[in-house]
Amino acid sequence: MLKKILFGGENGLSAPANTALTILRVFAGFSIMMAHGLGKMPPSPQLVQGAAGIGFPLPGVFAWAAAFSEFLGGAFLAIGLFTRVSSFFIGMTMITALLGVHYNDPYAKKELASLYLAIASTFLIMGANDWSIDRVLRK
Repeated sequence: MLKKILFGGENGLSAPANTALTILRVFAGFSIMMAHGLGKMPPSPQLVQGAAGIGFPLPGVFAWAAAFSEFLGGAFLAIGLFTRVSSFFIGMTMITALLGVHYNDPYAKKELASLYLAIASTFLIMGANDWSIDRVLRK
């Protein structure tokens, strides 16, 4: 059961399906890591204050969790390692961004977090495809 959670995914996909999913996984993971996670490492005082402002207890811990979710989660998603676990943490961070940070903002401000949530949800449900490290470890 743990192996399925950590390394599970769809097997036997067609070459076009594997190509499309790999492009999406690599680009989204790399983008989350570089554009969002890297700037949060280490968490700035503003990020810690932001976590406190939306009501998180131990805001320093949650600021680190957000930073790791986006940086390490993005890196793991890009290479297809622990894809479901990484996608879960990325998804939780995006839900927090949508409901805690951008709740009152117009949709244009919520769009990116919504898109990353949709991508993370997709990989949480289906896991990594055939062209991933998870696939190698699944064997």
